[in-house]
Amino acid sequence: MVEVAPGIERIESVFGPRPFAQYVLRADRSMLIDTGIDATPGDVIVPFFERAAFSPESLTYVLTSHADVDHFGGNAALRTVAPQAIFCASTLDVPIITNRERAMAERYGWYAEHGAGADYDADTKELLAAGMGPDTDIDIELTGGEWFRLGPKLRVQILTLPGHSAGHLGVWEPESRSAIVIDAVLGQGLYNFDHEVIHPPPYMDAAAYEGTIETLRALQPERLLTAHYDVMEGAEVRDFLDTSAGFVDRARAAVRRVVHASGTVTLAGLLAELGPELGPFTSFPNELAGPIRSHLRELVAEGVVEIVPGAKPPTWKWTG
Repeated sequence: MVEVAPGIERIESVFGPRPFAQYVLRADRSMLIDTGIDATPGDVIVPFFERAAFSPESLTYVLTSHADVDHFGGNAALRTVAPQAIFCASTLDVPIITNRERAMAERYGWYAEHGAGADYDADTKELLAAGMGPDTDIDIELTGGEWFRLGPKLRVQILTLPGHSAGHLGVWEPESRSAIVIDAVLGQGLYNFDHEVIHPPPYMDAAAYEGTIETLRALQPERLLTAHYDVMEGAEVRDFLDTSAGFVDRARAAVRRVVHASGTVTLAGLLAELGPELGPFTSFPNELAGPIRSHLRELVAEGVVEIVPGAKPPTWKWTG
């Protein structure tokens, strides 16, 4: 249990080779941000509550930040021990958060059509599916801007922080100037415990992701709280936002350069060429496909690249 700001506690554990965190905000009312994977409530969150002398039956809200298995997979297990809690998430991400079949097909299944070089391996697909508990409803759908009054001195606002997912939400606590952003900004990739980058920063919409970075810059948070990085304060926050924006610039330029030089490309081919340049990445390396695909879409919109009709796997051609 780590209190990172007045009324905000960080629950720390491990997810594969990476640090992993959820957050609890407590005053007269309480909010848990994210439930981890299916095993996280039983293995991590409930034991945290017990050490803090806090009953799960006292929990008021559960906020799911976005539609990734390590953030919503424990919803069913958490609802079992906190049936009174009100579960909240973004309207845009609810269809995936509440339907494991759809999550596997839409969040994790789109890579397959691009071939084995772009897809998850069988063990990873099994790991992703196992991390999701049974389907669980969301009680309140949020669109951003809502305020939750947890106590006289603990009022928080819901932030819309898209890019990593369409409906990624964060929480702003103005008294301590703390921004709980979870996976909304991802530096140049996710770290292991030695602070080595091992996992690409998987944004799906580059323009939205850059907009999120600007949103956070405008807030000027004193403290940035994420799911997979250490607590950042002061200049560390600004540096991390700059690093996040810098990765987008590098990836955008690299995709443009390689497509222009190659003439025709596939996503698997771009991954093979750009993974070592932008990484290297040893954990979920195929998730660099999200940023690459987003930058390909930008080139198509610019009119310098076109999708080759009927090509399988999907193929892009430089026309500019």
